[in-house]
Amino acid sequence: MCRSIKTLRPPVLAEEATEDEIRAAALQYVRKVSGFRAPAAHNQEVFDRAVEAVTAATTELLADLEIRGGGVARKAS
Repeated sequence: MCRSIKTLRPPVLAEEATEDEIRAAALQYVRKVSGFRAPAAHNQEVFDRAVEAVTAATTELLADLEIRGGGVARKAS
């Protein structure tokens, strides 16, 4: 697990995760998986596509999660 990726859902975050926070987590994930902090020019496009795909998947996940607690189910976002 990449230590710099933080939990992006309540109650860990008091408010909904921002687009910038979600994208930063996606970037850290892609960096960790690829082993590159910054890709070479010939890998830049595929690296950027991966960041966008992880960002989209994370946004969808956070939107669809049900957080249960206190007897009431609620959406994370």
